[in-house]
Amino acid sequence: MTPLHHEPTALVLAGQIADGQLSALDATDAAITRIEAGDGAINAVVVRDFDRARDAAKAADALPADQRGLLHGVPMTVKESFNFAGLKTTWGFEHCRDFIATSDARAVHQLKRAGAIILGKTNVPVALADLQSVNPIYGRTVNPHDHGRSPGGSSGGGAAALAAGFVPLEFGSDIGGSIRTPSSFCGVTGIKPTHGAVSSEGHYYPGTEGADPVLAMTGPMARSTDDLALALDLVTKVPLPRARHSNFKGLRVLVIEENPLAPLDTSVAAAIRSAADRAANGGALVTSGSALIPDRTSMHSAYMKMLNIALAGRFPPDGSPPVTAAQWFAILDDQAKVMRGYARLFEDYDVIFAPVFGTTAFPHDDEPDLRQRTLSINGKSEPFAPQLSWIGLATYPGLPSVSVPVGESGGLPIGMQVIAPHWQDQSAIAVAGLV
Repeated sequence: MTPLHHEPTALVLAGQIADGQLSALDATDAAITRIEAGDGAINAVVVRDFDRARDAAKAADALPADQRGLLHGVPMTVKESFNFAGLKTTWGFEHCRDFIATSDARAVHQLKRAGAIILGKTNVPVALADLQSVNPIYGRTVNPHDHGRSPGGSSGGGAAALAAGFVPLEFGSDIGGSIRTPSSFCGVTGIKPTHGAVSSEGHYYPGTEGADPVLAMTGPMARSTDDLALALDLVTKVPLPRARHSNFKGLRVLVIEENPLAPLDTSVAAAIRSAADRAANGGALVTSGSALIPDRTSMHSAYMKMLNIALAGRFPPDGSPPVTAAQWFAILDDQAKVMRGYARLFEDYDVIFAPVFGTTAFPHDDEPDLRQRTLSINGKSEPFAPQLSWIGLATYPGLPSVSVPVGESGGLPIGMQVIAPHWQDQSAIAVAGLV
């Protein structure tokens, strides 16, 4: 599809700064100018820190070459839900509109240490709990490709900022597709890493702190898989294994394109099939479907149970009693069984290709209950909530999954998941790059 801009990727921009073609301040000023000129219509960068960003860029330009990081001088944004000292963190909650973080989230600290210049924070839905990005504090973010449609959520502001060319790099979080769905809807790329690979420190409900949540992960979003690979390396707790694949030859690909719960629009199905055909033409061994895939219906039910507990925290919003310790351990046992099932599957396959969502970006929908929301798929009204079963393929077992653009329909991007075994995040990114 025709790109919305021709701005350089993070690595290209870092190279230009390193070569002296422009300064960190030049790059920062250019990004600020793009945001000020274009974000009025999109509303992606809702917390702006331009003065401090310019100061950081000036300080970066004064550093000697041997003290410069791999993202030296590269402007970027982060999701509103990450703590950033001196800036508001609200998660879209009206009652948290005045909370100001006093320290940086771990990922923010690591990105800054690598030389990134963080311009501000991007929009989210309330509680990070929707595939749209609208809240009572900052309003609605729209999709840069079609302002009448969602950019996705909950990292929707970040995906929109990337797609519009404001910045080359963003950092988001994902528990129910919050990185992958916005990436798909906006035509960018993003990874939900292996569960536990990246620290969630500083990505807490405003004013709190605690253990890393089950299922949830934080990770980078970008316009190129090379940028994604670098950014992930900069924030992982320990170094991850290097990519196993540099081309399609001999790559064992399992395509999952059937779902008993959630139908696919024909345009999405065609884009997934086209990506699989490209891999096959390059020498990949492509298989559609496998008896080794864990039962989709029971896995989705278990995923939604765990997801709702994770989102509710200790006190379910519907007033039902909290889960007991015995119940929780039984839930973890069920998840472990599925993880073992995937480990067996990945003895026969290297990666999985699967949809991110059953449609392209959907029109803005103010129905707050996802169970009541519907989608138009192939001319029929279909329930919205079961579409999360595509995302749950990787989230429930804690697998790394990259959303990568593979096509378009009606001027709207279509993304695909590349799912890899645990800790093979860089392999997932490399295969996404080949696609």
